[in-house]
Amino acid sequence: MTLTSTIAYPLTVYYDRSCPLCASEMHGLKALDAQNRFALVDCSAADFDATPVRAAGIDPAQLMQIIHAQDAAGRWLRGVDVFVQVYAAADLAPMVRLWSHPRLRPVFDRVYPWIARYRHWLTALGAQHFMHWLMQRLVRQRAKAMVAQSCSNAACERRD
Repeated sequence: MTLTSTIAYPLTVYYDRSCPLCASEMHGLKALDAQNRFALVDCSAADFDATPVRAAGIDPAQLMQIIHAQDAAGRWLRGVDVFVQVYAAADLAPMVRLWSHPRLRPVFDRVYPWIARYRHWLTALGAQHFMHWLMQRLVRQRAKAMVAQSCSNAACERRD
C-alpha cells in the first residue's frame, strides 16, 4: 500500500524508541504532525502491550526488525510504506515524493532492511545526529512557512 489517499487516520506507528536514530526521526515527524494523524507506540518498552499485534497475526519480534504501522481501518504497513505514510501525515510532500519515486523506491525497499538491521551500529557512528539535524531543519522550515503564510494574509504589516 503506497497511496496516501487510502490510509484511514489515525495511523499507529510501532517504532524502536531505544534506537536514537529511530527516535530522532519519529519524534521529529511527530512534532510536524499538526493534524494529529499518527500516534507513536514504542515497541521496545518493557510495558509494551503486544496484544493487538498478536491478534493481527504478527510476531511482536518483527516490530523490532522492521518498522510497522496500522491504520484506523486495521490495515498493516511495514518498511518503506510506513515512511511514505508518516511523512504524508506530517505534510512533507517533497519527502513523500522522494520515498515514492518510481526509480528510487526499489532502492529504498532493498536498502531499508539493511538500515533497520544495523540501526544501532549506525547510531554508534552518529547517524542520529544527522537525523536530528534534518528533523530540526524541517521543523524550522515549517515554522517559517507558517509565518510567511500568515504574513501574506496581512497579519505582519510593518508599522512605522
